[in-house]
Amino acid sequence: MTTSFDKNLNENVERFSLGVLDLVPRLNGADAEHALRQAVLLAQQAEAWGYTRYWTSEHHDMADLASAAPEVLLAHIGAKTDTIRLGSGAILLPHYSPLKVAESFRLLASLYPGRMELGLGRAPGGGPHATMALSGNYLQHVSNLPAKLTALTELLEDRYVYEDVPVTARPIPEIPLSLWMLGTNIKSAAYAAQFGMGYVFGQFMSHSDGVEAVNRYREAFVPSVHMKQPQVMVAVSAMCAASESDALSWSREKVSEPELNPAEDHKVMRHVAGTSEQVWQYIRQLGQRLNTNQILVVTDGPDYERRLESYRLLVEDRGNGLTNFC
Repeated sequence: MTTSFDKNLNENVERFSLGVLDLVPRLNGADAEHALRQAVLLAQQAEAWGYTRYWTSEHHDMADLASAAPEVLLAHIGAKTDTIRLGSGAILLPHYSPLKVAESFRLLASLYPGRMELGLGRAPGGGPHATMALSGNYLQHVSNLPAKLTALTELLEDRYVYEDVPVTARPIPEIPLSLWMLGTNIKSAAYAAQFGMGYVFGQFMSHSDGVEAVNRYREAFVPSVHMKQPQVMVAVSAMCAASESDALSWSREKVSEPELNPAEDHKVMRHVAGTSEQVWQYIRQLGQRLNTNQILVVTDGPDYERRLESYRLLVEDRGNGLTNFC
């Protein structure tokens, strides 16, 4: 099914909106304090360079990452930036009370009007022992996810009732936050469609090309208070350098030959490394394939300086005919 929205995307797919997805890595043995200072610097530089989003992830008991609570880090980064949109990639809802999540992100949306985006995920976010320590039986919690999504959306639409008594997630921001589901498969796409959320396909975590999941999301999308039309983002892993050889040597992710999924027509790359022109060629192809102009870029790099350099180089060519960057 092709909608007028999809046609408009096809016409404007060259007008990309780039965002940062920051896992807050502890590069080269850096302590957590240094990693978090670098997260702030990345958000500030991304804002200055014209990136539209800064999203950060949730991981538990992972020694090389320093972000277990996106809502805390986003509160701090919001105070250190002015305009860039701030989002979670993702809050792992199976672990948490929908009321607590709604209250936390409504508070953020009240602190930073018009800037907050709540991205949700289904993954455990850590190893089995950390997962059990966090919330107990994770498989049981995942089976309850539809009920939690229902409660969360009702809370964010001010229509939630508990034992016949209305319960409101406060404070109520003047500008509502936007709601997204992150995933790599049809299941997450189905949830995003059912609850009228945006869908973020994690290409950097998937061996699928995403076409089936994204198409099913658009076909099944039910408009909601949060979103009237389907919106798709795609998260990619990329490393830019002045030369392809430098980009390959800077990459912490192994760059392998693209994999061909027999059920799909496209070869799938989980990580791309090269000059900015080479990376933009990949982004344009990805945007055309998934019919989206909204991209999240995750870049670890061998160190923080070259990570920043990669993000800078990616936008340096925006005036050279590669794209109309927005």
